Amino acid sequence: MKLSTKGQYGVLAMCELAAHYGDGPMSVKEIAERQHISDAYLEQLFSLLKKAGLITSMRGAHGGYKLSRQPDEIAVGEVIDAVEGPIELCGCSGVENSVHCGREMACPTAALWGDVLHSIRNVVDHRSLQDLIVPHSQTADEHE
Repeated sequence: MKLSTKGQYGVLAMCELAAHYGDGPMSVKEIAERQHISDAYLEQLFSLLKKAGLITSMRGAHGGYKLSRQPDEIAVGEVIDAVEGPIELCGCSGVENSVHCGREMACPTAALWGDVLHSIRNVVDHRSLQDLIVPHSQTADEHE
């Protein structure tokens, strides 16, 4: 399983918004420059994140995007699900609406893939954006 750039960049962009939470909205251009992501690609991701209710947009000269909730209230798993869709390893890993091979009842690996998916979900669903930006902020402060 490999997370696509949608998931990677989606989480990075959300971390940027989290790091500036309370400072007002940020423009796509500003976030794109800071994270080295194309403006057009970031707009696509923000459309998905907005649809999922994770960010809000503000129009005008000082408009842009901001988190719809506090950084400690948004799980990384929510971001990944919004831009990638549900995490799935294979048809028998327990994701609803996935393609099933028909061997789930007799497959010796079904429990393994279910456990792997559960472990991944446990990490991404219990790690908030705040959890990601705090260690980075502390490291940056220590080097100054």
